[in-house]
Amino acid sequence: MKNLQLTDEEFRLLSNLVYKSFGINITLEKRSLLIDRLLKTVYEGGFASFKAYYDYVVKDPSGQALLHLADKLSTNYTYFFREFEHFQFLQEVVLPRLVEKNRHSKRIRIWSAGCSSGEEPYTLAMLIKEFFGWEINKWDIGILATDISSSALTKAIAGNYTGAQLQQVPPMYRIRYFKPDAAGNWLVSQELKELILFRRLNLTNESYPFKGLFDVILCRNVMIYFDNATRIAIIERFHRYTEPEGYLFISHSESLGQSNNLYRFIQPAIYQKR
Repeated sequence: MKNLQLTDEEFRLLSNLVYKSFGINITLEKRSLLIDRLLKTVYEGGFASFKAYYDYVVKDPSGQALLHLADKLSTNYTYFFREFEHFQFLQEVVLPRLVEKNRHSKRIRIWSAGCSSGEEPYTLAMLIKEFFGWEINKWDIGILATDISSSALTKAIAGNYTGAQLQQVPPMYRIRYFKPDAAGNWLVSQELKELILFRRLNLTNESYPFKGLFDVILCRNVMIYFDNATRIAIIERFHRYTEPEGYLFISHSESLGQSNNLYRFIQPAIYQKR
């Protein structure tokens, strides 16, 4: 592979483009990450420099090059039942409260914002199926799962996971909600897929194309990539799309910061709309 160097000017151009387009803050300390993520793309695309690649991206009228850039910079690390105590709280506290609160409308909406390759929304779907049992047919329950990465969403929609990726899934859940395929992988059952709508969404957009509000929003291990101003703006938009007394889940490595007056603290990384 060519020994391409990323100049200071190229770093400035690319980091500014990434921040402006996706809200991802690539500081000087992350310069090597930018090189690692893009070097193969630059080389395989036949670009003579990072500047040539930058020019290609900004001039691409289809916008596909920019989407590909987002894919390369997205960190799609996740697993089933990640931060297990969150799902325990959902099952033991949130879902019973929502059943009582929404007993007349029979409607529950949950948003997995930054769903990556699908493990989080499928975990939610399993918990919901287990909680409601046969009575789920009496309810209008929907999970919206969004991500900025098209490649991650493709994997999520396919719902095809290796045995290693299912290590955190309880054996009974694996039996009920996954089917082995000829290649030795595991396919998510159709009954889980029917609860989830996957869509591409950039969280830094000034508005979201939603008509209704959400009872629960999970945005975990996503806002760590944004600067403080971007985080505050996103949290304010989450608040706008949260039902009264609805819940917001973030990761233990994140903070609501100055927007904490919008949600009241419940327990670490779990908040409720004021």
